[in-house]
Amino acid sequence: MQAREIADFQIRPRLLAIPGVAQVIPIGGEVRQYRVSPDLAAMSAVGVKLKDVEAALEAFGTNTGGGFVDQYEREFLIRNVARTTRIEDLRNLVVAGNADGPIRLSQIAKVDFAAAFRRGDAGFDGQPAVVIAIQKQPDAATVAVTDEVEKALKEVTATLPSGLRADRVQFRQANFIQTSIGTLQRALVEAGIVVSVVLFAFLLNWRTTAVSLVALPVSILITAVIFEIFGLSINTMTLGGLAIAIGELVDDAVVGVENVYRRLRENAHEPEPRPVLAVIAHATGEVRSGIIYATAIIILVFLPLFFLGGVEGRLFQPLGIAYVISILASLVTSITLTPVLCYYLLPKLAAKRAEAAESGLVRRLKAANERLLGWGSRAPGWCWSPGPSRPASR
Repeated sequence: MQAREIADFQIRPRLLAIPGVAQVIPIGGEVRQYRVSPDLAAMSAVGVKLKDVEAALEAFGTNTGGGFVDQYEREFLIRNVARTTRIEDLRNLVVAGNADGPIRLSQIAKVDFAAAFRRGDAGFDGQPAVVIAIQKQPDAATVAVTDEVEKALKEVTATLPSGLRADRVQFRQANFIQTSIGTLQRALVEAGIVVSVVLFAFLLNWRTTAVSLVALPVSILITAVIFEIFGLSINTMTLGGLAIAIGELVDDAVVGVENVYRRLRENAHEPEPRPVLAVIAHATGEVRSGIIYATAIIILVFLPLFFLGGVEGRLFQPLGIAYVISILASLVTSITLTPVLCYYLLPKLAAKRAEAAESGLVRRLKAANERLLGWGSRAPGWCWSPGPSRPASR
C-alpha cells in the first residue's frame, strides 16, 4: 500500500509536471481504502439502521461551500474543509444520536484500512512491485523526455523510504532511437572508409575522394531539412531507411567525379584545351541520364511500400520515405554541388597528372579485361544464344 501511494501521490504528479509527458499509469501494488465492517448486534442495540451508516459515510470527508459574506466592501467565500485521511476521524464519525448522546461509527462497526479489489498486478525480479508506465506526447522528443524523466526519478528515489527505489527502468523507448543513431553513425564512418579506399586505389588522389565523400553528409542534411519542412518525424524506421541508403548515397557522386576527372585529363592532352567549365559541364551531362535512370529504377523498387495498409504500412512507409528522399537528395547533390567542387579542386590536379600513368590496380584490371574479351572473341562457341542452335560467329 505504501509503495502504491508513493507512486500515485508523489511520483505521478512529479512526472506529469515534465513537459512532453502525456500520461503516467501506476500498475500493481495495493490501493488503500477504508473498510467498515458493521456489527449488526451493536447496531440493533442502539437502534441504528444500515441506511444511516451509508448516509454518514457518503458525507464523510467532503468539502462543502457556504456562499459568501459581504464585509468591508469585499466578498469573503465561506467553505467547510472537512477532507481527511486519518482513520481516527472516520472512527469518530457520528452516525446517529439517542438519549444517551451521539453514536459514533467505532461503536457499531470495525473500521480499518484494507486493499481495494485488484484489477491487475505487477512484479520485478520475481517479487511484487509497482510498475509505472509513462507515455509521452506524440510530438515530444523521445530522447529529451526520457532524460528528463530519468533525472526526476533519481531525485524522487533520494527522498523515498529505505527499501523503495524508483529508478529501475524496464523498458526504455529511447534505446531504439539511440541504437538507430549509433548504427547510422557507424554506417557513415564505414561507408566513408570504403569509398575512400576504393577511390584512392583507382584514382590515386585525395581530392576526388573528398569530393565524393561530401555527398554523404550533404545528402543526409538535405533529407533532414525536407523532413523539417514537411513536418515528418525522425524515428527508428526513418533512421533505418537512412542506414540502408548510406551505401548508395555516394554512388552518383562517384560516377560524376570519375567521369569529370577523366575528361579533364583528356582535355589536358588536347592541343587546344577547352575551357574547364565547359569540360566539367559536358562530363556531368554524359553521366546525368544514367544517374537519373538508375535513381528512378531504385525508387520504383520501393514504391510498393507506399501502398501497404494497416500496421505494415505504418511501419514501413517511413522507412521508404526516408530512403527515397535521401536517394533523391544524393541525385541533386551529384548534379549541382559535385560539379562545383570538381571545378575548384580537380583542374590543376588533372593538368599535373595528364601524363601520369594509371594506378597499378587499374592497369591490372584493364589487362584482365582485355584477356577476357580476347578469349571471348576467339571462342564464340562458349557464348550462349537464345535462338536455334547454330554457330555463334553468324
